[in-house]
Amino acid sequence: MSEPRSQPSFAIPQRPERRYSRTSGLSYEGTTVFVLMPEPTSDAADPDAWLYDLTERVLDTDRYTYGDWFDLPMPVFLVHDRGTSDVFRVAIRDGRIEFHVLPETDSKGLSALYERLCTAAGGTWHVECRTDADR
Repeated sequence: MSEPRSQPSFAIPQRPERRYSRTSGLSYEGTTVFVLMPEPTSDAADPDAWLYDLTERVLDTDRYTYGDWFDLPMPVFLVHDRGTSDVFRVAIRDGRIEFHVLPETDSKGLSALYERLCTAAGGTWHVECRTDADR
């Protein structure tokens, strides 16, 4: 019998503040990022491609509206969880998935996506919370 997976709390210790400037547009002050790393690490030839496919497969369910509208060197999705009404960013890089908290993000949406990723991947994940205060 396998050990039950312990659920990370996804408690948000610091919320970013949204700033608007006429010259530089929208920006955020302060960050909270939850970093998810599969255990054991995927043996896929390209772990980021495997994580991208996994994430997109989970986001393609009826629960989510998402898009990758950013021209960046890595995948960054803006995600809306219709079940919890949460909005947050999801990034994939260096063999990990990152949940980037926005000002109105709630722990419920982060936790729900985490559970779906665990179920779809069939494994466990190590989760770390990082904030500006950690730097």
